[in-house]
Parts: sequence; structure tokens; C-alpha cells
Amino acid sequence: MIERRNNNISNPTLTRLHPSCRLCDYTSFSKVCFYSLGGECPYQAFKKDLRGARRSNVKDEAPIKKILIANRGEIAVRIIRTCRQMGIATVAVYSEADRDALHVRCADEAYLIGGSPARESYLNIERILAVAKLTMAEAIHPGYGFLSENTTFAEACYNQGLILIGPSAEALHAVGNKISARQAAQACGVPVVPGSIARLNGHGDAAAIASTIGYPIVLKAIAGGGGKGMRIVYGEDELRQAIGVAAREAERTFGNSSLYIEKLVEPARHVEVQLLADNFGNIIHLGERDCSIQRRFQKVIEESPSPAVDENLRDCMTSAAIKVAQAVGYRNAGTVEFLVDGGIFYFIEMNARLQVEHSVTEMVTGIDIVKEQILIAAGLPLRLRQDDIAMSGAAIQCRIYAENPANNFMPSPGTVQTFREPRGPDIRVDSGVTADSVVPMEYDGLLAKLVTWGKTRNEAINRMKQALDEFEITGIHTTIPFKRYVMDTELFRSGQFDTGFISRVAADYAQNEVAAVSGKKI
Repeated sequence: MIERRNNNISNPTLTRLHPSCRLCDYTSFSKVCFYSLGGECPYQAFKKDLRGARRSNVKDEAPIKKILIANRGEIAVRIIRTCRQMGIATVAVYSEADRDALHVRCADEAYLIGGSPARESYLNIERILAVAKLTMAEAIHPGYGFLSENTTFAEACYNQGLILIGPSAEALHAVGNKISARQAAQACGVPVVPGSIARLNGHGDAAAIASTIGYPIVLKAIAGGGGKGMRIVYGEDELRQAIGVAAREAERTFGNSSLYIEKLVEPARHVEVQLLADNFGNIIHLGERDCSIQRRFQKVIEESPSPAVDENLRDCMTSAAIKVAQAVGYRNAGTVEFLVDGGIFYFIEMNARLQVEHSVTEMVTGIDIVKEQILIAAGLPLRLRQDDIAMSGAAIQCRIYAENPANNFMPSPGTVQTFREPRGPDIRVDSGVTADSVVPMEYDGLLAKLVTWGKTRNEAINRMKQALDEFEITGIHTTIPFKRYVMDTELFRSGQFDTGFISRVAADYAQNEVAAVSGKKI
């Protein structure tokens, strides 16, 4: 059953705050919004910005009037912000677990589409399309994860006459399927990591491939990314169990349990190139991001530019990324990911969607990637040429998760009691929660993305330290203390790290946390 939530925000009082604001940390004895002491409640200010955008004559207004966001959390809120600035109405969908989520309250319209499990809601193609039809939305933005790289969903959108803000179904089939993407890269002369050339057909097939390329190997989901459906296997005795675990996670996350194999390359850096491509054959890159700091294959700290990439390597990698995109007829925003070992790089995959870390690139280029996505999807040519792109300074992003870093990063679902964001020049926070938000167990625990910019990398790091110190979240455990610890490590500051960084520093962090609690000094 589809249920509508009334999000009527017309004629609100803009000169004062709501007397019982549940969306920020008001003082209970006076029922006055906390932010009235030093500014306006973020949610109330957000609504004010939305109406201002509607009244203004927006430049580059897209010929799209209403967009459904088929996602949740911070990315849904972030997409809504750009839509409002462009004068585009928004429709949110949500699950039972997200009834009071921030993205539900920020959209113009919001509809319950199913139960808490993603397969009943955010992976439910039929219900999402039914809401699009009901609301007369012209386009759907899938965000990242869930259905963002699902070819069945893309084809269903096109069959219903909906604009999918992303690549064509054909291009998505070519690169959304990681095996097809590897084949495309090889065909245009881009080096790839050794591995399988087709989806795995059971344990026997996997064992034969692994014995050929040699252990250790990585099992990966064909249909997704974000570290989901991935497992390292060091020997044949681990293989059968790892296949089962990875396949189940891939099915749960992407609705597709298919896997493939790659040789584990370590030590190495994980560097990706951001692309924009229109429907007229124009493709540009927006530089690279370094995503080497990962935990269980999930990126946790990203930065741009990469401290490991010089101009020559940058030219080679960006040219290779554009070759891959041209080979598959790619359009819209996409990211080509590489492993870098010294001056050598290997293609690993192309993400045919908006990336979590797109905000880092926006900080160093000044380009709203979501806006460009919408304009491209509306059929407009790229407004930018490669010569127009200038990377300025350095930006760093810390993903803030609801996890306990002192307890092996165990998930920490629950109710957020306090949520106070850092403020100041060159500090950006993209969040999907407020005080009183419930963090459900059913989904990824990403609460917010904290991004800082500086004229130099060192300045961006120092600003990040300050912002982490000011970021206050209570009621649940978060990764803020660990990110603060990372900023102070000599290895991170040197820029000479690789994908094994967290495995080297997490144990020291946990030991220091235990010592701090017991009053001892390590």
C-alpha cells in the first residue's frame, strides 16, 4: 500500500521559529529552538531557502518540473537542496523505518512505499514507479546504492516515459555490470586488475579462477559497489563460505547475488576520476579523488586532489577514464575507479551514478554535480568545457557513521539526542539526521558527510580537526573520535598511505581509548 504524508509548508511563519521544534535541539524547559541562541534552526532555514529559490528567477532552469528521489538519508536531502535552487518540485519515498526521517520532511511530497527491509521499499521498483505516476513526476533521481545501477529499474523508467537522472539503460548495462565494464576497459586498451571475465558459476568455477590468478583474491558484487558484497579470500579453505556471505549481502543490498573475482592488489592507492558526459558526445573530467582510506572496502575518508598523483599520472588516468566512458556511450555523471601502485594504474570499475564523495570534488571545482546531472538528463548540452575546469586548493571529507570505533566499529543504531553541526568558512556538512532522529538498523549507518576546504592540504586537515572538535552528536556512538585521531597521525599527514591504512591504525586507536577510559596512558 502507498500512503501519502502531508508536507504542506506553504505560508509558514518565517520571522520566528516553530515553538516546539522537534527537528533540532530545543531547550525543553522553554520550548525555544536551541539555534535561536546563535542563529536559525537548520530545518526552518532550509525551508526558507526552498521558498526563496521558488520565488527567484533561477538561471539554467531545467525543463523538468518535478523529480522523485528514489533514496533516503543525506543523499536524498542533498538532491532536494539542488532541486529547490533550480525551482524543481520534489517527491520523497520512504519505508516504515523512515517515517520521521529528514528527507521525508524536506520534500514537497512524501509517500510510504513499504516495510523497513529495503527489498520491500527502496528496492521495490513497482511501488516507486507507482508513486512517480501518481505524483506526475517527470524524472527520478536514484542517488547512490539501492537501484542506482539497476538495469531493470532503468529500463522500467524508460518504458514508462520517465527520465532517469543517470546513464542510459544501454550504458548502464555496459558499466553497471562490473564484468561488462572490465571488458570495455580492456577493449580500449586500459589495463585492468587480473580476474574473471564472466560471473561466477558456483564454487568450482571460483576455485579454478583463483588458482589461476593466485591467492589472495577479492570476491565482488557484479551489480553494485560501496564495499557491499565484497570479501577477501586468502585460501581455498575460505572460499566456499566467503562466496555465500558475499552473495547474500549483494542480494540484500542490490537485489542481485552475482559475483566475480579480482586479484587482491596490495599495497595500493584507490584513486577515482569524476566525469560528466552529455547526450552530444561531450565528456569532461573534474579531476581525481583519493579514496584509499577504507574499512571493509568502504571508503571512510576521501580527498581531492590525491597527494599521490602528479600531473603526468593525472593526465594518463583522466584520459583512460574518458576512453572507457566513450567506449560505452556513457552519459551523465560517472566515476572511473583505479588502483594505483606507484606510477602504474589499473582499472577496477566504473560507477554509473552519483558517488557519496562527489562533495569533495564540488569543493575544489565549485561545480554542483547534481545540478549538472539534472541539466544533462533534461537533454541540455554540457555548459562546461575542459578548459573551464580549474581545481582550487584541497578538500577532505570524513564520513560520519553510527558506529563504535572503540568496539571494532560495531553499528550503533538508536535515537540521536543532540546533533550540532560545526560552522565556519569552508566547512560543509551534508546530513540526513537531526536531533530526535532514529537511526535504524536496517540501512547503512551514514549520518553525515563533513567536508573542509583549504588553500593547501595541511590547511584542509587543520580545518577538519577543528570541525570534528565542534561536531557534537550524542545518544549513539559515532566515528567522529576516530576521524579526529586519524587527522593527527603522521601517516595521514604525510599523504603516504594506502588501502591498508585503517588496519594499521585502528588497533592503536582502540588501545588508546581503553587506556583513556581506565585512566592509564599508553
